[in-house]
Amino acid sequence: MIAWRYLRARRSDGGVSVMTWISLVGILLAVAALIITMAVRAGFRAEFVDTILGSNAHVTVYNSEEINDLGQSSRVMPDYAARAEAIAKVPGVTRVAPLVRGNVMANSGDQNTGAQVFGITAEDFAGIPRIANPETSIGDIARFDEGIAIGREMARTLNLDVGDAITLISPNGVKTAFGTSPRVNVYEVVYIFSAGRYDIDNVRVYLPFEEAQSFFNREGVADELEVMVADPEGVDDMTPALLAAGGERTLLWSWRDRSGGFLRALAIEDTVMFVLMAVLVLIASLNIVSGLVMLVKNKGRDIGILRTMGLTEGSVMRIFLICGALVGVIGTILGVIIGCLFALYFDQILAFVNGASGGDVWDASVRGIYKLPAKLMWQDVVKAVSLSLLLSCIVTIFPARRAARMNPVEALRYE
Repeated sequence: MIAWRYLRARRSDGGVSVMTWISLVGILLAVAALIITMAVRAGFRAEFVDTILGSNAHVTVYNSEEINDLGQSSRVMPDYAARAEAIAKVPGVTRVAPLVRGNVMANSGDQNTGAQVFGITAEDFAGIPRIANPETSIGDIARFDEGIAIGREMARTLNLDVGDAITLISPNGVKTAFGTSPRVNVYEVVYIFSAGRYDIDNVRVYLPFEEAQSFFNREGVADELEVMVADPEGVDDMTPALLAAGGERTLLWSWRDRSGGFLRALAIEDTVMFVLMAVLVLIASLNIVSGLVMLVKNKGRDIGILRTMGLTEGSVMRIFLICGALVGVIGTILGVIIGCLFALYFDQILAFVNGASGGDVWDASVRGIYKLPAKLMWQDVVKAVSLSLLLSCIVTIFPARRAARMNPVEALRYE
């Protein structure tokens, strides 16, 4: 009761309502900022990983290098069908797709761009989650065998739409008596996809498997096998079984190998951001100390009277501990509410900021993904609440002890 009266007291009555409000608002903003930051970081990682797993192989199976009769190195798989069947029987494997890969130049009119061609069967193409998504693509995926599928950004670069023609130019084309001449083929664009990643949509092209074999002189062979598994996070545990099923010369390249460096960098950034935001919460909590020191100074007469009436040091200390803790609790609760609401409606807020600024706040060509999502996780909220309450309680100990040890005689000498 006494603590609550002290917090509500007006400045003219010896209270420190202004400092109390400053402390409360500081903690509110710090907790909200911490929750928003962690939600955005969690959303960015989840979106990045989802685009990796939804548009790329979880594990790529390919051959070790071999020197053929002509003295040329080769990694092609003549027995790709049998090996794909064997790998598909490994527990946890959901799909195995033979691929033919190559780099070409894509042309349309006066526009040119580099492209990575993936030769894949229509059935396997329809099983790629992020690519075969009707909500983010245009065209008829059922016509894949009749033409070519390209990414959204490539279509924008070459000014193409479904039904238009695209020219692919490969320097390693037809072999003649006078050498190798470039191969130039024209295809109809039957499908335009968006994988959610700018770097994929800007360069990737899908061709029917047999057409890709012919285009890249891979008749009867494949370059690699694209393996999808039920649990991508546990792909490392499947390595021995995949190597055994693949047989001799089998090498593996998982999605963790491909993007492990970036994911480790994200983990380090998450830790650094949490530490920085924790410092911000600490600074906000220190405002409670200023308010309590002033409160103790203004309430010196009250403390002296209470002590002479028999109130113990522990009771006086509890009064001011409760004062500081109440500020921390109320500020934390309000901060959690604001932070959670901000994270839940982050897309709408970012869209408003984007519209108000008159420009593209989030540039996919720089950041890789098309949107900055926020993923609110209860673990992050618990961390923020625990940190705020812990710091709020710790910083009140010094002024509370000072008030408890105040000599009642000295407090009342000049009253």
